[in-house]
Amino acid sequence: MNSDINIYLGREKSNIMRKRALMLRKGCSFEITSSASEDLGCRRGEFSRKHYGSVELLISSDADGAIQRAGRFRVENGSSDEITDYTPGTWRRTDVHLENPEYHTRWFFKYFLGKVHQNYVGTDAEKNPFYLSVVLSDQNNQRVPQYRAILWRKTGTLKISLPYSPTKTLSVKSILSAMNLDRFEKAPREILNPEIQKDLLVLEEQEGSVNFKFGVLYAKDGQLTDDEMFSNETGSENFNKFLNLLGDTISLQGWAGYRGGLDTKNDTTGIHSIYTVYQGHELMFHVSTMLPYSKENKQQVERKRHIGNDIVTIVFQEGDDASTSFKPSMIRSHFTHIFALVRYNSQNDSYRLKIFSEESVPLFGPPLPSPPVFTDHQEFRDFLLVKLINGEKATLETPTFAQKRQRTLDMLIRSLYQDLMPDLYKVPFSPQNMLNRRSFSDVLPESPKSARKKEEARQAEFVRIGQALKLKTIVRGDAPTSLVTTGLYRKEPWEPQSFYSSFPHEVVCSDSWGQSVLIATDTAGVMLLDSQDPTALNSDTPPPPVQVFDKTMVVKQMHVIEPQDLLITRADKGKDARLYVFRLSSLSRALDGQLVRTKYDSRENKLEKTKGCHLYSINTHHGAELRIVAAIRNKLLLITRKPLPAECLSAVAMVTAPPESPVEEFQYIREICLCDPPVVMALVDGPTGENDNMICVAYKHQFDLINESTGEAYRLHHVDANRVNFVAAIDVYEDGEAGLLLCYNYICYYKKVCPFNGVTTMIQSGSSDFHFSWNQMPNSIVCAFPYILAFTTDSIEIRLVVNGNLVYTAVVPELQLIASRSDIYYVSSASLNAASNCSSRDTSSQSSPQTPTAYEMPVFPSPLGDDSIRIPYGSKLSQYMSKEAEGI
Repeated sequence: MNSDINIYLGREKSNIMRKRALMLRKGCSFEITSSASEDLGCRRGEFSRKHYGSVELLISSDADGAIQRAGRFRVENGSSDEITDYTPGTWRRTDVHLENPEYHTRWFFKYFLGKVHQNYVGTDAEKNPFYLSVVLSDQNNQRVPQYRAILWRKTGTLKISLPYSPTKTLSVKSILSAMNLDRFEKAPREILNPEIQKDLLVLEEQEGSVNFKFGVLYAKDGQLTDDEMFSNETGSENFNKFLNLLGDTISLQGWAGYRGGLDTKNDTTGIHSIYTVYQGHELMFHVSTMLPYSKENKQQVERKRHIGNDIVTIVFQEGDDASTSFKPSMIRSHFTHIFALVRYNSQNDSYRLKIFSEESVPLFGPPLPSPPVFTDHQEFRDFLLVKLINGEKATLETPTFAQKRQRTLDMLIRSLYQDLMPDLYKVPFSPQNMLNRRSFSDVLPESPKSARKKEEARQAEFVRIGQALKLKTIVRGDAPTSLVTTGLYRKEPWEPQSFYSSFPHEVVCSDSWGQSVLIATDTAGVMLLDSQDPTALNSDTPPPPVQVFDKTMVVKQMHVIEPQDLLITRADKGKDARLYVFRLSSLSRALDGQLVRTKYDSRENKLEKTKGCHLYSINTHHGAELRIVAAIRNKLLLITRKPLPAECLSAVAMVTAPPESPVEEFQYIREICLCDPPVVMALVDGPTGENDNMICVAYKHQFDLINESTGEAYRLHHVDANRVNFVAAIDVYEDGEAGLLLCYNYICYYKKVCPFNGVTTMIQSGSSDFHFSWNQMPNSIVCAFPYILAFTTDSIEIRLVVNGNLVYTAVVPELQLIASRSDIYYVSSASLNAASNCSSRDTSSQSSPQTPTAYEMPVFPSPLGDDSIRIPYGSKLSQYMSKEAEGI
């Protein structure tokens, strides 16, 4: 990452909001990025798919009014009715990201190919063959060693990262167990032949091409049929201007780049075409007016042969908004799934965009701005090309294409397995044998000591063949990374900036309080931190922390609720743990008087019935009523704050000051008994707030919903895995209707809870439910529409909520999320220089992909020894804040 990286999450009127993330650390400074504080706060817990259009039945007719064809398409027009309830922080201009970028998703090419790694083959309990590839690698030169594993099966690939520990060995069995594969018909055996790299690269290439071909169809004003559109021999001046914006005009004869199915030898598909490279992807446009034209053939079969077989087609239509608009049903094609309708307005030199996606195509971004009019032509080009690329990737996930890909993948896997069968049971170890007898119970880093020299020779040959294969892939233009083909630095969406440096304590939890952050430490009590002022003369020296509670107050959880002048904490542990409630105004007065509170001073702030509380949760949308649920072993205690008149909340209107402790304002509603102590909890607001509020709890292998009024439990989701690591249950509200993001292991499920029917909830599984997998097991999850962020031990994985597609992965060593209510704070040990050197550039693929030296990271496959690098430990914190970008 680099300090000048920008992300544009929204536009308020004419100002683009720049998002920053700020970090606190011990003895070093670092920066990373995220959403704006005010923007993030208003979108927290909100979730909407309306920004991605709505499905409509589209019917086309000829000039006589006769119906030709009909089809169901999702229509995106960015119309203002999609954002009727506009509030500050709701976007107008949208984030433009390539989803599932190849330089983040094509692991085998980037991390495995041409490097020492291990490959295994086996069959599962259903006798289906599978392959497992494992490598010990460094996270983008951040000195964060970790295992990466790819599981190849007929249903697709699964990729996960696992932390490396010099004291804990990792076996193939444990890796497969993490991938939820525990039962085998034949246990995995290692494949030693280096040629296996070529076969596995072919398997990875089934994920889709890194280069794209798009159709461009010119339509005159009033044309209603595809025959009329394809029969346009030439385009207008405005159309040619649009083509020049898309790319360069190239001569096809002798063209050596990506040709997109066009003839580059005999000019049978035209003399010229439009071509460009965008973020490393080669794009060829099949332009209707540049493809061969035939006066005798009214249907223009040659033109339809190319454009009709493009998944995505741009339709440039002349005329104003009052003219008859294009409809996808005007085009006879069973292959084209997405149409991008472009219109040019010469009066204000702007482009208007409208997207039609076949109903089965999953949602993809970026969503159109409102209105979908672009006066900045470069901005329009970036938006359009990203939308086209993301659209084609999304189309490959439709049942039609997914089934074809699965059949192809199954055939390739079985064919490769048949080739390996003759060597599968050869007992003597030999580098010439395809498979080694070592089984899955063996430790990964161990190489056979009895054949050390042969093993080293095999590894050298393994690396040489892999490097040659990688170079060949790059030369032919199929390298799955933009940075290999362009050599350009790519800006990423999250911008680093330090919040606080040289913090000497380990952080337990935190929350924002105004422009400051309240920090609970492990041994030094609770402190209030102000960020460093970059304009101050001594900006290198952060302001000293202000002590709020001394070390006798050991806080494990906290929530700052400024609108209610309230601080909630869970302090101590075991049977002595309790909830405490404080007025923020009282704490502020104590700070002004330089008074530090102790545990003894806080005895009047205890909620006595919460003794032994090991976990608590509050409702995220606390308006008139604040709800708290405290877990005391397997008992839930529901607590609410008595609603106060609005005038009582105003300090100006108060005649007499309220009591120092707000304890008397809380009332205990009821107790609910569970079968086991909950690990994760979340409060879900019902549509009326009367007898329909719910509590989501996670324990054993399940998520349950508990009705707050009756205590009745409903099974929400069962986890089918031997081991379950519950991460979070996040309540989100899609257009006002409740839903839950259930996060455990590597999985994130979205479950819609709709509707609440009195005291009974209806949990329905439908098309609105979805799930996706993280690459690394999260420790914490933050949902800030349109993003969902996973904080792992050493990275922030950023995806889109609506489809789970990866946007970006930021490497942050020794990462810990500590607060995320509005601004997001986290701790890490990375220095500013280390973070700046970590970008999306695939440095390993630009340089010779040699096996890392012992000075860089642990050598694979040997275990770490005395030469291993020890990563320095430190605590630091990050905050997501907003700042208007100047000069934009």
